Amino acid sequence: MDSGESKVTVNFIQEIIDQDKKTNKYHGRVHLRFPPEPNGYLHIGHAKSICLNFGLAAQNGGLCNLRFDDTNPSKESLEYIESIIRDVSWLGFDWDDRLFYASDYFEKMYDYAVSLIKVGKAYVCDLSPEEIRKYRGTFKEPGRESPYRNRSVEENLDLFRRMRAGEFADGSRVLRAKIEMSSPNLNMRDPILYRILRATHHRTGDKWCIYPMYDYAHPLEDYYEKITHSVCTLEFEDHRPLYDWVLNALNLPDLPQQIEFARLNLTNTVMSKRKLRRLVEEDYVAGWDDPRMPTIAGLRRRGYTPESIQNFCDRIGVSKSNSMVDVRFLEHCIREDLNLRASRVMGVLHPLKVVIDNYPGDMVEEMESENNPEDPTAGTRKIPFSRIIYIEREDFHEDPPKKYFRLAPGREVRLKNAYIIKCEGFVRDEKTGEIEEVHCTYDPESKSGKPGAKRKVKGTLHWVSAVHALKAEVRLYDHLLLDQNEGAEEQEEEKDFIKQLNPNSLEVLADCLVEPSLAGAAPGSRYQFMRKGYFCVDPDSTSDKLMFNRIVSLRDTWDRILKAEKN
Repeated sequence: MDSGESKVTVNFIQEIIDQDKKTNKYHGRVHLRFPPEPNGYLHIGHAKSICLNFGLAAQNGGLCNLRFDDTNPSKESLEYIESIIRDVSWLGFDWDDRLFYASDYFEKMYDYAVSLIKVGKAYVCDLSPEEIRKYRGTFKEPGRESPYRNRSVEENLDLFRRMRAGEFADGSRVLRAKIEMSSPNLNMRDPILYRILRATHHRTGDKWCIYPMYDYAHPLEDYYEKITHSVCTLEFEDHRPLYDWVLNALNLPDLPQQIEFARLNLTNTVMSKRKLRRLVEEDYVAGWDDPRMPTIAGLRRRGYTPESIQNFCDRIGVSKSNSMVDVRFLEHCIREDLNLRASRVMGVLHPLKVVIDNYPGDMVEEMESENNPEDPTAGTRKIPFSRIIYIEREDFHEDPPKKYFRLAPGREVRLKNAYIIKCEGFVRDEKTGEIEEVHCTYDPESKSGKPGAKRKVKGTLHWVSAVHALKAEVRLYDHLLLDQNEGAEEQEEEKDFIKQLNPNSLEVLADCLVEPSLAGAAPGSRYQFMRKGYFCVDPDSTSDKLMFNRIVSLRDTWDRILKAEKN
């Protein structure tokens, strides 16, 4: 997708941009950035930010950078950087030659920190991390000044230079801004600008042993890149005074403005990189791209399309108030998308053998089937039909309840694109008592598409020919969490979300059968298995072992909700 073709979306951020254009605040420029920290894989919440930043740039004829805030090498890696580049590109956005890193500016940031020391707005503090927390105070009590706050400029310059030179132990000293320890905003109580951290950086190696804090680095990165509108999530609202302070304290011109919007909270979903990392590291999932994960990599592997995610992000809107979005709406968006593009095929997940006794044993017919009734250009395909077929085990009932219109003793059903069959009997397994084989007869005059084949029956079943079907492994996924509200980031930290993991979030079916047209299906290909849902060929699938992930079931609760609201 060309992000330049995005439709214009009006929200409060767009209104700010419109006003800035009217006042010529940035001489007509609109320049944004998406600035992830490379300390994990991106999730669906980041997709909202990606779509918002790149989308605002596109609809205003502006630019959007991709920038990595790589200021904490102890938690960052090239794997995360590569995954982020892959995810943003897959979503359909292009940053051209504007790929930047915070580490591009380490020397400049150091020089600016020296400038702050020289004008008496920063000092080296020897308090331990625990002491700094105690001195900071609380929301009800003002903080206390550090005993090192009034060191001379010369002493601070010397100590800061020696911090960089590696003379001091990790955590023994920090550089702090000198602002106001009685400020009602805790972020303004002499926040830390630099800390000592010996960790090999993925780009600068061991050149640095001091690293800037995010709140100090972020505004400077925006300034260096000539960003006009620095869009971030709502938890940074209380950090905005510090963002502005850094830039104003250095007397920098043409300053960017920080604008906050509400992050995405999604029901039944973990929306924290820290929690997602725990799931991966403690083997609760099979990796960052496990299809149960809300990561973009996980959604891609499960079979979500970039268009469905963009549509979801656009439709949930942008606001200043935190709220919870029902995960069923995300599922509705992928159903809408795949309904138009996914080929219909037949796959039997729990096979039950059916023998059509009066069908010639040596005969094979090719039944014509449309690929997608929603797409007139999709064409048709041929499906082999023979005497022995398989249907879903749930599609036969020896003692059917009321309103059961599938196969049962003495009842008739239509086989999709084939014949009407009638159950004449069944065979049980002598040891287990389970029905292992159903015997039927067929009506030769009832073939689908045959002139005069107008007889109607209430039930229509999907099927596969026994001798032509391909074996497949199918993975059925459910929500990762049982608790609908767990997705809210404001949930108390002490709550152990592991206890809310859904024990039935994955069911593996090893003995499924699919129609032969799926031979050689490429990884990432998406299909609708008739009556079963939408499925995607897993990357691990091979010609010898087909593997499918269920993207989403056919049942769409949200669609019914939307229709009810319209009525």
